[in-house]
Amino acid sequence: MWHRFLQWLEQNSLTCTFQKHFGFSCPGCGFQRAIVYLLQGKIWESIQTFPALIPILLLVLLFFLDLKYHFTWGSKALKLLLILSFASLITPYLLHIINTSSFPTV
Repeated sequence: MWHRFLQWLEQNSLTCTFQKHFGFSCPGCGFQRAIVYLLQGKIWESIQTFPALIPILLLVLLFFLDLKYHFTWGSKALKLLLILSFASLITPYLLHIINTSSFPTV
């Protein structure tokens, strides 16, 4: 059943409307594939596909845990995870854009 669910996720992934309309990938491209890899237990492939996935998941998890348990260190950890998530989202995207020159020329 799990295998069929993963197959369904792979076959029904959404196309990137940003890339469809503008011709180059957005910072979120690869998110769905990375989730499928993570659910398959392919952690390294998930990180290579979308490096920000694990920090974002940790951020969301800590956010909800902090809402329930009110950790004394929660706000500092959330700020740190937010910065890490943003950096791990933007840095690979900018490197990809610079290395591939995938912005369309005007």
